[in-house]
Amino acid sequence: MARDESASVLHGLMQNHADRNASGENVALSRFGDTVAMRMAKMLHHMGYVRRGHLVVATRDDLVGQYVGHTAPKTKDVLKRAMGGVLFIDEAYYLYRPENERDYGPEAIEILLQVMENQREDLVIILAGYKERMETFFQYNPGFHSRIAHHIDFPDYTLEELLAIAELMVGRQRYAFDEESRQAFAEYLQLRIKQPHFANARSVRNAIDRIKLRQANRLVKGGGSIAKAELIRIDAADIHQSRVFQRSLATECEAPPARKERP
Repeated sequence: MARDESASVLHGLMQNHADRNASGENVALSRFGDTVAMRMAKMLHHMGYVRRGHLVVATRDDLVGQYVGHTAPKTKDVLKRAMGGVLFIDEAYYLYRPENERDYGPEAIEILLQVMENQREDLVIILAGYKERMETFFQYNPGFHSRIAHHIDFPDYTLEELLAIAELMVGRQRYAFDEESRQAFAEYLQLRIKQPHFANARSVRNAIDRIKLRQANRLVKGGGSIAKAELIRIDAADIHQSRVFQRSLATECEAPPARKERP
């Protein structure tokens, strides 16, 4: 298969994944998980893009040093491990911090750009992060933008998909929603989606972890012997104690009353 044909097939497969999951060529992606990046590395290896098909995941901490002379060795070590495969840089916009003049991120960026230009046949680099922040990152770093062939935005999960993810997570941990708690969690998600820093499935996982803690506290406070069914059941009260509901109520209370029109 020709290189350009392979790129088209790969783009189609990735877009198909985005449609189903409503999170050398270089790729920029919005809300893209390392699990999917691993599958992408295997696809690239199968299509002949890379020699080995392995995935190396890196963040700013793996690439940027804390003092002079520290960044270059760190960045080059990560690149060495990634050669022949795929380097996945999560939340890539943290590499550049314009508010800090003494930041060493630009040094890491310069090394990455050199490798992307000179060794592009032996390495695929994926830059991942939230769409708006990635767009700003590319504005400040035009060298990346000119070397990235594909920009793919994975849409947010729908409410129904988030509920399905929650059911799957809860079931795998041997817990269960009842009818009332399932409705309560749906209400929780409707509110949480509108608030800052919502991170799709990651936020669902964090919410479930907190719900489990509240459930455990409720059962301990109740005292006595606990039936097995109660050990696994999540109650609506375990969800309604979330600060998300409290913030929503506070917002409603703080909202000014609607002005009446004069007759």
